[in-house]
Amino acid sequence: MTPPISPPTTSPDASAVEAVADASEHRVRALVEIRALLKQFVEGDVPLALTTPDGLNYATSLWAEDPQRGVLVFAADPRDEVVQRLTESHEVMATGYLDSVKVQFDLHDLVLVHGRSASAFNAQYPREVFRFQRRHAFRVRPVGRTQPHALLSHPDLARRQIDLRIVDISHTGVALMLNEELDLFRCGQMLPDAVIELDAATRLHVTLRVMHVSNVGLEPSQYRRIGCELVDLSAGAHKDLQRYLDHTQKRHRLLTL
Repeated sequence: MTPPISPPTTSPDASAVEAVADASEHRVRALVEIRALLKQFVEGDVPLALTTPDGLNYATSLWAEDPQRGVLVFAADPRDEVVQRLTESHEVMATGYLDSVKVQFDLHDLVLVHGRSASAFNAQYPREVFRFQRRHAFRVRPVGRTQPHALLSHPDLARRQIDLRIVDISHTGVALMLNEELDLFRCGQMLPDAVIELDAATRLHVTLRVMHVSNVGLEPSQYRRIGCELVDLSAGAHKDLQRYLDHTQKRHRLLTL
C-alpha cells in the first residue's frame, strides 16, 4: 500500500498563488469566445505585438483566423530579420488591445509561408486566450477645432523636433499619426522629454515607450500609427489628463444627442 504523501511544510508564495488565480479568472477557452475576440483583430485591423522572452518584438496584424483549418495568419515582412528569428523561437506571445481589454495568447508552430504576392506567419489556432480589463484605459478621440499634438525630440534626428498629431489618448497610452516617410520608431524604444499638448490648459511632459507601429489606410492617405505607453507621468499630469479625458467624453456625448 502506498503511504500517503505528506503536505509541504512551507506555504506557497503568495504572489504565485495570486498569479495562478488571476490567470484562471481571465482565461478564455470557449471556441465561440476566442473566435469573437480574434475576429475583432481581423475586422478592425488592430495591431498585435509578437514577443519572446529574450526581447524580440514584432508589430503585425491578424489577416485571418480559421478554426476549421486550425490556423491563424499574420502579416509578415520576410526582409525583417526579426521575422526569421521569431520562427526559431520556442516561445512567442501575441498581445493586442481591444479598447479597454488587453488580449494575450501563445503562438505554437509559428512558420513563415510565402505566396505569390505576399508572405505571412501561420500559427496554430489557440486553445485558450487571456483577456484582462485595463483599468482607466478607455481612449478618447479629440473633438473640436483644436488639434492635440505631441512634440518629440528623436535621438536619430539631431536638433529637430517632430510634431505628430494625436489620434487618441487614454490614461495609459497615446496613438500618434506619422505622415512622413520616416522609419524611426521601433517597438520598445524610449522617447524621453516628449511634450503632449491637448488644449490650451493641458500640456504634459512625459516619456513615451513605443508599443507598436502599423500602417493605417490606403495610399495616398495612408499614415503610420505609433502606439505609445505613457511613462513617468507626475501626479499633476495625471490630474490634468483626467480632466481632459472627462471633458472630451462629455463633448462626445453631447455631439451624439
